[in-house]
Amino acid sequence: MKRFHLEIATPDGKCYDGEAESITVKTDNGDVEILASHADLLASLSTGRARILLDGKSRYASHSGGFISVTSEGVKIAAITFEFADEIDAKRAEAAKERAEAALSAAKDEKAIKTAKAKLSRALNRINVYGLK
Repeated sequence: MKRFHLEIATPDGKCYDGEAESITVKTDNGDVEILASHADLLASLSTGRARILLDGKSRYASHSGGFISVTSEGVKIAAITFEFADEIDAKRAEAAKERAEAALSAAKDEKAIKTAKAKLSRALNRINVYGLK
């Protein structure tokens, strides 16, 4: 399968810089799979699971927020968070889930409810992706 250059960065720095045969991410408009020679694309990322395919092997990650840019030079992702399954701290993710559930139960206004739901979504995504390692 044909390869392309993939670069993934977060505010903490670069977390991947290498080749890929495909990458699938969740955008605000749904899941998108990128293959070599894909048409140019700029899309915003939502909270979801990423899958990078290289040499027939899949590597999964949890991501939230940011953008994906596809050009003839390759694919660049600038994400708020991007954690590979084998790097996720399951206890920390579970604690975040519990905190978000408590915050959701205690929320009194729309802003607090929306914030708690977003935090719960991110925590659940990390827990689900951790199970794919």
